[in-house]
Amino acid sequence: QVQLVESGGGLVQPGGSLRLSCAASRFTLEDYHIGWFRQSPGKEREGVSCMSSSDGMTYYADSVKGRFTISRDNAKKTVYLQMNSLEPEDTAVYYCATDYLWGRALDYGMGSFCRLGTRYLGIWGQGTQVTVSS
Repeated sequence: QVQLVESGGGLVQPGGSLRLSCAASRFTLEDYHIGWFRQSPGKEREGVSCMSSSDGMTYYADSVKGRFTISRDNAKKTVYLQMNSLEPEDTAVYYCATDYLWGRALDYGMGSFCRLGTRYLGIWGQGTQVTVSS
């Protein structure tokens, strides 16, 4: 079974930084697109940042562009989300996700992958809580 496990969340003050990790098991990470998503209570889950498997192209939601950076280490089967200049609005449960089919498809860019991922991706981690507060 494919497994994704997030870690690195916690409580941080506004302006602080966190580095989230998503550890993958039982599949070859380099073959899959993968993304970070987040959900706050009462709000729909949204795509934050996604990276393609084929060419390393990335997508960032406008709300995090310039503050967050997605990267991967295929040897360690781990995807990272470096989060800088955190704001209270970033408070959410953060998930990493992919899919056996859509994670390998080449017919769309990472913007579509991220925007539609909440509906179509089938492999999700359990999430890690990020709270930005004084």
